[in-house]
Amino acid sequence: MASAAKNSTTAIIAFVTIVAGTAMGLAGIDLVLPSVPEFPALFDTSTTFAQYVMAAFVAGNMVGLIGFGSLAAHYGRRRLFIVSLMGYGLLSLATAYSPSIETLVGLRFLQGLFASGSAVLAPGLIRHLFSELGAVRALGAMGSIEALVPGLAPLAGAWLHARYGWTASFLLTAILIGVVCLTVILRPRLLPSIGTKASLKPGSYRVLVKNTTYLRYALGHALVLGGLLTYVFTAPVIIVKTMGGSISDFIYMQMVGVSVFVLFANLSGSLVKRYGAEPVINIGNILSSLGALLLMSYALFGRNDPADLKYLFWVLNMGLGLRGGPGFVQALKAAHDDDDRASALMLVAVTALSAAMTAIVAPFISYGLIALTSATCLIILPVLLLMIFIKPFKDAATAKAPTPGE
Repeated sequence: MASAAKNSTTAIIAFVTIVAGTAMGLAGIDLVLPSVPEFPALFDTSTTFAQYVMAAFVAGNMVGLIGFGSLAAHYGRRRLFIVSLMGYGLLSLATAYSPSIETLVGLRFLQGLFASGSAVLAPGLIRHLFSELGAVRALGAMGSIEALVPGLAPLAGAWLHARYGWTASFLLTAILIGVVCLTVILRPRLLPSIGTKASLKPGSYRVLVKNTTYLRYALGHALVLGGLLTYVFTAPVIIVKTMGGSISDFIYMQMVGVSVFVLFANLSGSLVKRYGAEPVINIGNILSSLGALLLMSYALFGRNDPADLKYLFWVLNMGLGLRGGPGFVQALKAAHDDDDRASALMLVAVTALSAAMTAIVAPFISYGLIALTSATCLIILPVLLLMIFIKPFKDAATAKAPTPGE
């Protein structure tokens, strides 16, 4: 009993450590965001070039996702997790002392590259810390924490900038990452040492792309989350410029949406335990699709009041909350232990899809909410086709000897 409690405590500490590293990687964009408008004056550069500070981080992040996904099969997740965090922390420190905007942009690319490591490696590490149901719950909890980052990080960044200047966010990142690294260094066996070349079968991104069962879950995750992010990225401009609202309307909408997502992301594990993963994922997909259609119906037939959006947006968030954790775990299982490439491919798909669709919607912003909600439906609704035309993953052991109640 004492050993089990000790193992449980260690797993929780490891989970907190992993999530802390991942959250700091995500905060690399939002924490710096409030300082960007000051960069043209600080570095005597143009507003356009100052935006490259954000673009460089995203570009580096996408390169890093693919790179760390491949490297994990050769060097092991624990080692790469530590290396990625140490690189991210040291680069954050170096970025705070950038002498020019060109140096800042270059360091931001490298910073984004190393920040991606924790995001790629976290799902595989968490999956090996807990049982399958425990992993669903843990990933749901991680998703809940990550959902708060875009809302809280800009507020923290704005306070840091106003109080201590633009370098404060980078220095704070370096300090916090240093604490995470120190925790792992002092307890080297805290994280599971898995994913080495000797222990894994050879894999590749090409094999994953040909794996239709994996694509059922990976594309499903990318479509639902990518559609939601496209909506969130574009909604502030739509609300203010075409609906006569204010940024407060967007904030209220986001508060309701994030709250519902957090609630159902943490409920999904209990629902999976009772009903199984596939029903929960399917219901999440259906609710996400209904949420997108509800928003588009309001754009077509509603009174176009931005205050109403907070009463509509939550359905889409509920769908993502339900299907997020179990869908991610099923994707990793369908990838046959190639967890890191599987995670990387999903994250790249989400990033690329949301960025591309946000850019595509931009020229049609003058058409208002109907343009945005049509694009959201266009992204999300194909998830229903994946449910219909691609068979779900079936665990061979489960298929041969099903256990009642599991």
